[in-house]
Amino acid sequence: MFQKLKKTTYIPTGKPVLIWDGTCGFCKFWVTRWKLATGDAVYYTTFQESAQNFPDIPLKEFKKASRLIDLTGTIYSGPDSAYKLYEFVPSKDYPFHRWYKKYSAFRWLSDHAYNFIAKNRPVVFKLVKILFGNNPTNLKLYWLLYIFCILLFVFMLFQ
Repeated sequence: MFQKLKKTTYIPTGKPVLIWDGTCGFCKFWVTRWKLATGDAVYYTTFQESAQNFPDIPLKEFKKASRLIDLTGTIYSGPDSAYKLYEFVPSKDYPFHRWYKKYSAFRWLSDHAYNFIAKNRPVVFKLVKILFGNNPTNLKLYWLLYIFCILLFVFMLFQ
């Protein structure tokens, strides 16, 4: 499981920074989505490019989970980094970060789901592409079609 780090003394300037694994296709897919949503509000970089700028964060922790570092030096780790990103989406109010902080069951489920995904990135990435398509800038909701086909099949079985 990834470690939840609290603070860094190497505070970003200008805007918060999300640090992610540049070799991970799953990560790149979702970072592309988040960039579209947050615009210029967050700086996105890989740990391969920027880990040396945060020497108080162990490299092994960058390899385990994404890290969002805000302008106070607070570090949001794993699913909390993703949820915190939604606070930078203009004109939308997503509750995920509040839920993560407030509800221990939501936090536990998020942390364990994130850990599972992190350990199985290639397989989960294939599943993401099956459900949403290959282009993160233009999601296709294929999963709706799959559910419809399954329901149609079940309906036909019981006729």
